[in-house]
This record gives sequence, C-alpha cells and structure tokens, in this order.
Amino acid sequence: MNSRPFGRTGLNFSPVGLGTWQLGSDCWGSVDGATAFKVLDAAVDSGVDFFDTADVYGAGLSEKRIGEFLKSRKLKLFVATKLGRFPDSGNEKNFSLEIFRKHTEASLKRLGRESLGLTQLHCIPSDILYRGEVFEWLRLLRAEGKIQNFGASVESMEEALFCLEQEGLVSLQIIFNIFRQKPIEVLFQKAKEKGVALIVRLPLASGLLSGSMQAERTFPANDHRNFNRDGAQFNVGETFAGIPFEKGVELAEGLKSLAPPEIPLYQIALRWILDFDAVSVIIPGCARAEQVRGNVAAESLTPLSPTLHEHIAEYYRERVAKHIRGPY
Repeated sequence: MNSRPFGRTGLNFSPVGLGTWQLGSDCWGSVDGATAFKVLDAAVDSGVDFFDTADVYGAGLSEKRIGEFLKSRKLKLFVATKLGRFPDSGNEKNFSLEIFRKHTEASLKRLGRESLGLTQLHCIPSDILYRGEVFEWLRLLRAEGKIQNFGASVESMEEALFCLEQEGLVSLQIIFNIFRQKPIEVLFQKAKEKGVALIVRLPLASGLLSGSMQAERTFPANDHRNFNRDGAQFNVGETFAGIPFEKGVELAEGLKSLAPPEIPLYQIALRWILDFDAVSVIIPGCARAEQVRGNVAAESLTPLSPTLHEHIAEYYRERVAKHIRGPY
C-alpha cells in the first residue's frame, strides 16, 4: 500500500489500518485466539501498519492478543489504543489522573510496550470532555514518557470541534461512511488546517455496507449488532451507524445501483472514504483473514469519479440522512 501522513506528527501509515474491537471477543460474537492471529497475520502481510484497539475490548483481551502477536513475530508496529471506558473503576470513577495512569500502565503491560504510540480518549461523557481536565492528564502522561501522542475518539461533530482546540491533540477518531457524511462539511477542512489526523471507524457501518446482509439475518447474543441495534447498551450510532437495521439493509441494496457492478459494494464504500484527503487512516474491523485482504484491496482501486461522488452525496441527502439516530 501507499502511505499517508498522520497529521503533523511526521509519521506515515497505510491508509487502510485494522480495527480490533472484534478481537476482544465480546461485542462481535466470539473470536478465538487462533483466528485473531490469522487476522493479524493477514493484516501485516498485506502491508497494514496501523492497529487500533482499546483497553475495554474484551476487558484487555484485544490488547493482550496484539501484544502476544507482535512479540511472536518480533514486530514493532504502531498501535493506537484508547482509555476511559474500562469497567474497573468504571463510569465517573474512571476520570482522574491516577486512574488514567493506572489504565495506561495496564495497556503498556498487555501490549508489551514501554511507551504507547497513541492514546485516545474513548468516547467519554461530553460533560467530562468539556471540562478539559482529561487533556491535561494526557499531557502529563506524555511528559512522563508513558505515551508519545494523544487524541480523542468522539461521537459528535460538536465534540470533534471542541477537541480540535486542545493543545497537543494529534488525532480525532470519528464515525464516517456513506451513511454518515456530516464530517465532510463540518470537520474536514478545519482538521486539515489544524494538522490533526482523522481516523475513521465504522467505515462499513457495522457491515451494512458490505452489501451482503439480509433483513432476516440474526447475530450472536454477544454481538452488539444484536443487543445494541437500538442503543440499549451504548450510543446507537456505534451500531449500523445509527440506522435501523432493516432500513439499513434496504439502503445498502439501493446503493448497488449507483456503483460499478464489477466491484463489491464494500470496496466502493472504502474507496469512497479514501478519496477524501482529510482522512489519514480507516480502521475496518475483521473477524476473518480474507476480510482483511479484501479491505486492503480497496486502496489500490482508482478513485471514484466525480459523478459517482455526486450521486452518493445525493443518495445520502435524499434517502439516508433522515434515518440517522444518535449523537452526530
């Protein structure tokens, strides 16, 4: 793959990274250790050099698996993690310098690192975010050498714009896909002016934009696409981009008529995101090695035509936007 600059950090990464929520084996059904290693192997062998995880994914299991994998292959690849949602201490008790330091040290141990390449606030409550103390704690952890860079994963554009004003912030992680296009007008230019890298999660809207889902499909009990499709456990926007499942399946089917039939919809959806130069890296999650290879292949596609971009924008405005739920 080619590489893209990661904001103004001086770092460059493959534009297709790997999200590893699935490897926590708690919110995407069960993924065993052997399968997790196959996914990670496929990513490395395909040129992926940006891995995104969080301390809460499987209560540390995703980080632990990544750490074990990198050690087994003697690799020093870049790993971005997140903090703020770990169940111990949990909720309001997670937000103090002492707890931030404790959770950072736990991530370091699981990942087998002396310093974290990037730590991100993990969609923390807005009232705590807006107080601003969390950024001071991150600056202190950076000064201590426990982290090298810090960023924030956010739910809404209002939160994103607030974070852009914080000294030292190098990245923002946002939901962005064909079904959620608001960042184009609200965020992209400002992030470029600030030199802040944009990490895109949910590029395939929890699989809706794979183009292969049917309305009758069911999901395991421990898959958030089962238990959170209406926001019962956390922000509904994290599941199917906040669109009701059956409607999302219908909308994904409608997109197929706009795109070249010889290219799978999921690759069109990923290429569409990569066509925006404000985006530094996308982090599709994968539970199978072949998914990794298919996602990476989207980077080598020719950029979509201006006409197709216009049709996708119109489709979003006229058919999709009114169905979005959750902070946006």
